[in-house]
Amino acid sequence: MQKINVFDTTLRDGEQSAGVNLNALEKLEIAKQLERLGVDIMEAGFPAASKGDFEGVKNIADTVRNVSVTGLARANKKDIDIAWEALKGGADPRLHVFLATSPIHMTHKLKKTPEQVVETAVEAVRYAKTMFPKVQWSAEDACRSDRAFLAKIITEVIDAGASVINIPDTVGYRSPQEYGELFTYLKKNVPNIDQVALSAHCHDDLGMAVANSLAAIECGATQIEGTINGIGERAGNAAIEEVAVALRIRNDFYNAETNLKLDEIKRTSTLVSKLTGMAVPGNKAVVGANAFAHESGIHQDGVLKEKSTYEIISPQLIGVQSNSLVLGKHSGKHAFKDKVKELGFVLDESKILEAFADFKDLADKKKHITEEDLITLLTDIQTDETVEKYEIHSIQVQYGTANIPTATISMKSPDQSMLQQAGTGSGSVEAIYNTLEQMIPGTLQLQDYRLSSVGGGRDALAEVHVRVLYNGIESSGRGTAQDVLEASANAYLNGVNRTLARENYLVKKQAHV
Repeated sequence: MQKINVFDTTLRDGEQSAGVNLNALEKLEIAKQLERLGVDIMEAGFPAASKGDFEGVKNIADTVRNVSVTGLARANKKDIDIAWEALKGGADPRLHVFLATSPIHMTHKLKKTPEQVVETAVEAVRYAKTMFPKVQWSAEDACRSDRAFLAKIITEVIDAGASVINIPDTVGYRSPQEYGELFTYLKKNVPNIDQVALSAHCHDDLGMAVANSLAAIECGATQIEGTINGIGERAGNAAIEEVAVALRIRNDFYNAETNLKLDEIKRTSTLVSKLTGMAVPGNKAVVGANAFAHESGIHQDGVLKEKSTYEIISPQLIGVQSNSLVLGKHSGKHAFKDKVKELGFVLDESKILEAFADFKDLADKKKHITEEDLITLLTDIQTDETVEKYEIHSIQVQYGTANIPTATISMKSPDQSMLQQAGTGSGSVEAIYNTLEQMIPGTLQLQDYRLSSVGGGRDALAEVHVRVLYNGIESSGRGTAQDVLEASANAYLNGVNRTLARENYLVKKQAHV
């Protein structure tokens, strides 16, 4: 059985999804879950892109010890030096350096001749090897590059010290047959190709990212790059969980496997979805809500008689748990702490106490508390930045079909003063948001609003994701509560607080400089 390395780029390519903006704690939480999932390489970000990205990559590299953490760099010494400073504390640091090789990119973006591109790539890899034990080189837009030129530049960068060669389908252009044939061509026409691992990085613009990744494995790729839930630029990347499960279910065909702990897939998917605000479609393969649902009478009859008639993947394989009662209102702190540990969360004592208080409050309102409820509660606690922020004290909403919806809100400001205001709107949520906009100095505007439930039943938790524009800065916000209106208010304030936290961070960094 051939071993396929998993290169996860959820925190780099995935975070480039429109509207996604993760803070440092959220990135670290995802990184720790990716470590539990068992990915081989984790691309934590683009260190040279910003100070925030640098700090995020460094924090992850210094914390995660069982995964090789990498960062992206352009083919220049400045980017490579910054990446080394961010990654050098990692257990197995490596660099991912890229340069475009297609005629359209070389001519219009790089404004370099093919010869200059080869020289730049070789110099970058050779320089990176003076610091990094492992260097991965990517030919951006490889699938629209001249094959002979691609073979030439790959030969040169291998001689310069590259350990991994990545052949990305940057714009999701190729069919599985064409993509596989490219790997076959390179294996035949690059004389030193046996010195490196070949990697596939596929985008989903034409809906073929997973199929292309599997085709690459058939034709010699030993590393697959992708993201959890397939998030990423434009239509996204290959979904790591789909590739891994396909290899497991069809190991008779592919004769290949990953080291992923497949029973961590569902939790990883849920965490990424919650923190990015990108909902998983119900019909998505492997992790969608309907992936194991059977509506047709014929299908239901078959599954009842023998599951394998219509079910090729068992829910247990990917870690889908039954929606059973896990803790109740009479559960004590010791039992709660044991459950927190069992779910894989690492919280200090103050966070444990805060989470336990929230759990008790929820238990008084909700008859059955499920594992999904707890994961939502603990995720909110784990990823909450301890900075001065706006906090809701009370909300009162008056609504009637013949009346104008009115919201009265009292809340604590970052300077600890109490604020109170009333406002109206065409609906209850709009009344709340209009009131908050009156209370918070600056320009605040709602860009997007999405509501979903955690679990099922009439007492399910409401989860709201918003995108807000505050003082010209776009930020995402997330709020959870048993009441939809409370969750809506919390999400809006969360978006504002995230912007304030980012501004405070930049002010402190500037003062330090």
